[in-house]
Amino acid sequence: MKLHGYFRSSASYRVRIALNLKGLSVEQLPHHLRKGEQRAPAFLAINPQGLVPALEDDQGAVLTQSLAIIEWLDETHPEPPLLPKDPLRRAKVRAFAQAIACDTHPVQNLKVLLRLRELGLAEEQVIAWAGWANREGLSACEKLIANEPGPFCFGERPLLADLCLVPQLANARRFGVEVNAFPRLLEAEAAAKATRTFADAAPDRQPDAE
Repeated sequence: MKLHGYFRSSASYRVRIALNLKGLSVEQLPHHLRKGEQRAPAFLAINPQGLVPALEDDQGAVLTQSLAIIEWLDETHPEPPLLPKDPLRRAKVRAFAQAIACDTHPVQNLKVLLRLRELGLAEEQVIAWAGWANREGLSACEKLIANEPGPFCFGERPLLADLCLVPQLANARRFGVEVNAFPRLLEAEAAAKATRTFADAAPDRQPDAE
């Protein structure tokens, strides 16, 4: 398999964690987002959205969107499972993951921040916007798992929720968010980062890290 990504992309980070948890190896093909390599015609032929990650399977089929990729990995390589068997708990895990991947991350990603700069916002306003988006999203996530058993987001092992949380906390720190306001999220992050699967997926351990 081939993973098109970027070391700092939190969506790519999620997929790297999933691959590690499943014990799967891939060829990493980096596309430097800050240099606009994701808009190159060759990559747009792979993913017309011009976004990472994109995953090519062994037969050359292309999958896009990190949550879709992760659920495909979970369905084709079911151990260890990334979603609970119970339908209600599965829905709760998905809701937490989507709160980050659909409602928090997209509002503060590079594409949006570049547009804000194009519209004339000062750099401090752009960074403040990204910080606000992270605080809003993570505050809700803190409440969503406040009464869930730990140490991970939903119990004793990492699930889809944790794959989304760890990269988003990294984003929040980059934008100056005071993450100590989220003790339950930090508990889950600490449990995840203590494992090799999460540690090896970290941005600073990737071949294109700067």
